[in-house]
Amino acid sequence: MSARVLVLAEHHDGGPRASALELLTAARGLGEVHAVWPGDAVPDDAVAALGRHGAAVVHVLPVPTPEAGLPAGVAAVLAALVEETGADVVLLASGFEGKEVAARLARATGAALMVDASAVERGEDGRVRTVQQAFAASWTLRSAAVVDRAVVTLRSNAVAASVVEGPSAPEVRTAAPAATADPRVRVVERTARPSSGRPDVGEAEIVVVGGRGTQGDFSAVEDLADALGAAVGATRDATDEGWMPHEVMVGQTGVTISPRLYVGAGVSGAVHHRGGMQASGLVVAVNNDPDAPIFEFADFGVVGDLFEVLPQAAAEIRRLRAGG
Repeated sequence: MSARVLVLAEHHDGGPRASALELLTAARGLGEVHAVWPGDAVPDDAVAALGRHGAAVVHVLPVPTPEAGLPAGVAAVLAALVEETGADVVLLASGFEGKEVAARLARATGAALMVDASAVERGEDGRVRTVQQAFAASWTLRSAAVVDRAVVTLRSNAVAASVVEGPSAPEVRTAAPAATADPRVRVVERTARPSSGRPDVGEAEIVVVGGRGTQGDFSAVEDLADALGAAVGATRDATDEGWMPHEVMVGQTGVTISPRLYVGAGVSGAVHHRGGMQASGLVVAVNNDPDAPIFEFADFGVVGDLFEVLPQAAAEIRRLRAGG
């Protein structure tokens, strides 16, 4: 293919995130893949991982100032790379920052903007088409770009990451440093978020979500999540009450997830929440209300007290993993 695709490769602790490898896998069906690595340098191991998943070129995107790493600065550099490489598609992970970067980039380049896609491909006319969920995931729709360029954000776990056959040694290039897009913005302080050691809720393959039924006590939810190696999420009620941070709110206006396994504990299954997790592979619900809406779409349901059910499940999972 002569077409080129840019992939914003988010990373953590020197390695590409799982979502970045999924994006590279999806990009291979669209054209020659160029990965964009935000940071002053990319480790050799990371270059190799990006190459194994399809990147022909890795663009290192220096971040000389804190402001340059904000969505406006990243979008400005990506817009310059689009012009430099002639890329007609840009793929990003469908998180809060990814969507903001995507919107700014689409505006700067005159591209079609397609967010929260679960699949992406080229049509017979060469333009991008995506599959998305709408109306609280009650409808599946197909979108087609009507211009030659497209910026797409793809949901985590929508594509299974896979490696290419044969050796791959991507070319590494350094992009022009990002400049502050808006001189009125200045970063005055950064506070690192305490690490729980759990996966990110937006990328995890297993997510345990607690709702109002927890009454603010997430200990059983967190214990089950740790037994499963899962992320912890929360409903809007739980975050509005201040029981959990808003960054882990799963819902139509929160984080949109598509894990292989979703466990809802004390979650009613309101339309707002369903819109953020409908793409989950297997849905398990634990609720003491047999009429809770979540049982209407759950694959497995347990009517019972979550403070009794979850600890038993966590203990059994640990026993089985220990070979007991």
